[in-house]
Amino acid sequence: MPKQVTINRRCALGALAGSAAATVMQLRQTDAVHEQSGRTALGLVRNCCRLRRDFMQQDQSSFDLYEPLNFLAYCRELGAGGMQIELGAGKAEEAKSLREMAEAANMYIEAIINPPRNDQDIERFDAEMKQAVAAGAKAVRTVIISGRRYEYFDSLKTFREFESRGRRSLELAAPLAEKHRLPLAVENHKDHRNDERVALFRHIDSEFVGACVDTGNSFALLESPIETVKALAPWAHSVHLKDQAVQMTSDGFWLGDIPLGQGFFDLKRMVEILRHQKPDIHFSLELITRDPIKVPVLTQKYWATFPNVPGRDLARTLRTVHTSAADELPYVTSLPPGEQVERENANVRASLTWARDHLGL
Repeated sequence: MPKQVTINRRCALGALAGSAAATVMQLRQTDAVHEQSGRTALGLVRNCCRLRRDFMQQDQSSFDLYEPLNFLAYCRELGAGGMQIELGAGKAEEAKSLREMAEAANMYIEAIINPPRNDQDIERFDAEMKQAVAAGAKAVRTVIISGRRYEYFDSLKTFREFESRGRRSLELAAPLAEKHRLPLAVENHKDHRNDERVALFRHIDSEFVGACVDTGNSFALLESPIETVKALAPWAHSVHLKDQAVQMTSDGFWLGDIPLGQGFFDLKRMVEILRHQKPDIHFSLELITRDPIKVPVLTQKYWATFPNVPGRDLARTLRTVHTSAADELPYVTSLPPGEQVERENANVRASLTWARDHLGL
């Protein structure tokens, strides 16, 4: 496991030279450099570095770690294999620079995009897809239903309304994904259960519309993590790889993001299943350094949008939580900002190293 990085405000802000190249040079001085021999194919989703980004912007708002060139440079410095981030509808020269930088470093790019809300939003979506193609993106990740299903919606009727809007968004997006021949990967975002999402993909019926398989999210919907991967793997265009730790509560359980290999997921089996179905698929770490979230499966509100979930799924989930319960869960909001960034850095580096050493990524 890599040594935990110590970072303070001065050295973090020392990394804020304006260009991507200057940023990389400064990061070499302020971070413990990931050994170049330790490169991994595992990439980073932008959410892995949100604390670092916010911390660095406090005094230097002109620098944004989420600018694609900056983020790609940072991922390269860490030894990551690629990135997944918003590209927007920028200029052609920006896309060209990004593509050249990724190809020179043998890294992949995946974009994050919002699907078209309606007919009037198609032009925006098309422009962002064009930018992703120009940048050499292998896929674009999206979500179609806002919020965690059990928190955001109070009734099945309301959920179905949002579900219908999401389906319409994909119906509008599919012809453009096909035109650009760029896969659109829809994340299981604590919204659909497996059978609902597979039914949607069958309805859309496009080789360019499929899944961004998140290995952790569907556990909060009482789905087996392995069964989720099996169900979505045939449709997979992208992967959010994560591990989780759990603890029981009086009304459900806590679910916490932790470094790969430290939770209860069978990540090796998940990677095997996905690689068997899609040998060329890219895996991106999505580890959000934050306090655990509560999944209140024993409350009435939780069940408002789940009229037909069998009791055996609840029993299996609670049994898994009971048998896999962690001694401790990660809490970060009580830490000073600099220590939060330290924790985030250590989480990301530990995950990259574990993926390389134990998953063959």
